[in-house]
Amino acid sequence: MSVNPDSASSGPPANAGRAEPGAPGHPAAGSADSDAGRDGALTFPDLPRLELDQLLGQLVERAQEVMATQGRLRGLLHANQMIIGDLALRVLLRRIVEAARELVGARYAALGVIAPDGGLAEFVHVGMPPETVARIGDLPEGKGLLGALIDDPEPIRLRRIAGDERSSGFPPGHPPMHSFLGVPIRVRSEVFGNLYLTEKTGEGEFTAEDEELAKALAATAGVAIDNARLYEAARSRGEWLRASASITRRLLSAGTDDAGETERPLQLIAERSREIANADLVTVMLPDEDSEDLRVEVAVGAAAEDLVGVRVPLDGSLSGRVFSTGKPLRVTSPGEQPGLASVASGSLDVGPVLVMPLVGSDRVHGVLTTARLHGRPAFSAEDLDMAAGFANQASVALELAEARAERQRAAMLDERERIAADLHDHVIQRVFAAGLSLQGVAVGLGPGKAADRILGTVKDLDDTISQIRTSIFHLHHVPGSPDSGLRGGLLAVVSDVAPVLGFEPAVRFAGPLEGTVPDDVAEDLVAVLREALSNIARHAHARSAEVDVTARPDRLTLDVRDDGIGMASTTRRSGLANLRRRAERHGGTLTLTPREPKGTHLSWSIPTR
Repeated sequence: MSVNPDSASSGPPANAGRAEPGAPGHPAAGSADSDAGRDGALTFPDLPRLELDQLLGQLVERAQEVMATQGRLRGLLHANQMIIGDLALRVLLRRIVEAARELVGARYAALGVIAPDGGLAEFVHVGMPPETVARIGDLPEGKGLLGALIDDPEPIRLRRIAGDERSSGFPPGHPPMHSFLGVPIRVRSEVFGNLYLTEKTGEGEFTAEDEELAKALAATAGVAIDNARLYEAARSRGEWLRASASITRRLLSAGTDDAGETERPLQLIAERSREIANADLVTVMLPDEDSEDLRVEVAVGAAAEDLVGVRVPLDGSLSGRVFSTGKPLRVTSPGEQPGLASVASGSLDVGPVLVMPLVGSDRVHGVLTTARLHGRPAFSAEDLDMAAGFANQASVALELAEARAERQRAAMLDERERIAADLHDHVIQRVFAAGLSLQGVAVGLGPGKAADRILGTVKDLDDTISQIRTSIFHLHHVPGSPDSGLRGGLLAVVSDVAPVLGFEPAVRFAGPLEGTVPDDVAEDLVAVLREALSNIARHAHARSAEVDVTARPDRLTLDVRDDGIGMASTTRRSGLANLRRRAERHGGTLTLTPREPKGTHLSWSIPTR
């Protein structure tokens, strides 16, 4: 079809659309046009057809862009759904990284949590095989491009990482990376961390649209992280409160001694603190009685067995500062406080530390220290607040338990005093009176078997009185208190050897001991009794033993009797030789004789004048 340029420029006539077939101006007017019309084809001038093709192409292109944008928006919605479905922080961080990688089409993705000192406290990454990670070694610390995003929390988008002057290169074994996209993640007004994306798949570089999508995902991630942290803080606070209530209940409830739960309350406090704070080491320090330092009474966790008993100076230590000021302290590492050391800094690579005072009603009783190893996440301000509250409540619970125990102890001592007074004022007097009466009867009877039997009974009554006096001394002796005096030392020896013997030997004292026996003689007397009872435990196979300590004005005698198998001829006598030397040193003697029907009688006797 030939078209006049003028008619082409002015367009078809106005009635062209209504022209009848065969009429002038109708496409069928020409022979070729008539053929086209007969074939049913609709033809247009070349230039309008070109414009229509362009418009259709643009329409298709816009439609494709809309569909692509719609797909990216669906991807963003899917990514948002991925990261808001969990409240566990560590799981959430990994989901954020996986969602970001999928959303912008990156090969590698990572999320770096910013530490209080400005480096990276955690580095969560996806896309890299485990063998590659092992070959690289240590994770990034927050330098180069990663550090640039930490120092200036604004998005960074690069076509080539190596071309940027802020790049510090890659360690040996690291896979090659070219394109880079980094966006900060803000939690309220705080920069929590940064999202790092590398190696754009397909297109070779990240686009402005990728950056906007990453920023939108980071905003959602910030809200999800904030919710997870609030949930974790609420959960942790509940755990601390439950632990505090449990410890208070166990320390104050009656009938828990059999289960052993009140025997070591400090151990219980340390174990629960380590469990809830997710710590590697927990110590409890109390003032040392022999110095002005603190002493580790309980340690739980890494290297705990090496720390028990260690003394920590008040000056120059974190624990000493907290004990002196009564204020809790939180540090990222012991080196954060110049001149202040941690109790475990010498044996462990200690990182974050919480130090809490055990504040009672009127004073600081000690220090509770909770530590994590270097490289682990730092403690938060909420951790310090909750742990300090737990320490204060545990300290009050200890005070209440001690007050209850002291009250029970006072009641027991009052009862013991009453029993001792009754024995002294009533029982001994009546037994003594009975002995005098029997002795008078024996004198009236004159010599004979009846008199001898009565005098034997009188001797038994004297022995009974001596045993009652010993029992009275036992009642006046406070359990758990340090043994004082010669009597206390001898009774302590009997108590120490009783578990080995399998029974408690009977002990009787006659005559004054306190203040009348020189110190060197008293030391030998205690040593002789320990050796004699130890020999019975090792060789005699006895079922009972008796110990008599008799102090007369001119002689001190120790008699030890047992009902065992006696001394065998092959028994080594080095121990007896030692006892004999101790007696001869003071001009005394040692005798060892058999008993009837069986057993042995050891007598150690020295003059006192």
